[in-house]
Amino acid sequence: MVAGSRHDDDIVQAAWLYHVGRLSQQEVSERLGISRFKVLRMLADAREQGMVRISIEHRTSRTLALADRLTERFGLREVLVAPVPVARDDDDYCRLAVGIMAASYLARVGKGDAPQTIGVGWGRTLSSMADNLVGLTNRDLTFVSLMGSVTHATSTAPAEVCVRLAAQTGGQALLMPAPFVADSEQACQMIMAQRLVREALDAARRADRMIMSVGECRDGAILFDTGVLSGEQIAELKKCGVVGDCCGNFFMPDGTLAETGLNRCTPCIGVEDMRKTDVAITAGGLSKAEATLAILRAGFADRLFVDEHLAGKLLAMG
Repeated sequence: MVAGSRHDDDIVQAAWLYHVGRLSQQEVSERLGISRFKVLRMLADAREQGMVRISIEHRTSRTLALADRLTERFGLREVLVAPVPVARDDDDYCRLAVGIMAASYLARVGKGDAPQTIGVGWGRTLSSMADNLVGLTNRDLTFVSLMGSVTHATSTAPAEVCVRLAAQTGGQALLMPAPFVADSEQACQMIMAQRLVREALDAARRADRMIMSVGECRDGAILFDTGVLSGEQIAELKKCGVVGDCCGNFFMPDGTLAETGLNRCTPCIGVEDMRKTDVAITAGGLSKAEATLAILRAGFADRLFVDEHLAGKLLAMG
């Protein structure tokens, strides 16, 4: 235990000298009397273990122009476009870039003395947002899940994202005590009639703002791969032509709610609830293009955070 603690202390010292002391890796190596390779390993360990979180605010003329065009095209209040290196158009990198940008937004709007409730969706982009949130401590914040939870406790699950945000900010988490999807419409109505579920839904509907991600309805998407939906339910979504979901609401390419029974089986907030508050949509990667366009056409989004490749694709499609 002592040896492990000492190793962690060494990692923290190396990270501090590099990120705060602004020493080069070679200077850190000389200061600590270790090889430069070991310094590199320590800096990587500090990042992986959450000892170091980096927040970057940078906008180029190219991304600013894309943001302006998206704002005008879809009638949004705010659009932020994350710069992505030309050769890096992989979805994981784009989700990270958008997650960092969304974290900066949350740090900006989460400050203040008045109590504030923030509704939170789920997914890999919002998980990245939670990973990269820095500079926000506010005991008056409440993070509430906007839909039921999934079976497996992963970093992308609705409850997990809420709990992490509350822990990092000193706020509170309010979870939806319900499954992501019920077995039938009747079962969903029974679940939503439960007192604890009603209270969570009421809190979600009164949220001062909401942050959600775009879900895809295609093979390889997180919604299809996590086992949340049965094979029959997935087949139904494909048959109906559903392209995306947002907090348990399933959408057609034109932005209308799909005529599928699944839209009556998910304990969650509805589109009309979303229209009554400030909604920020996050999406990263070109694979999100069709689903993101459908969400924008639905007309409830106020803000959009995307990477520059996706931004260009949306403008070309929309």
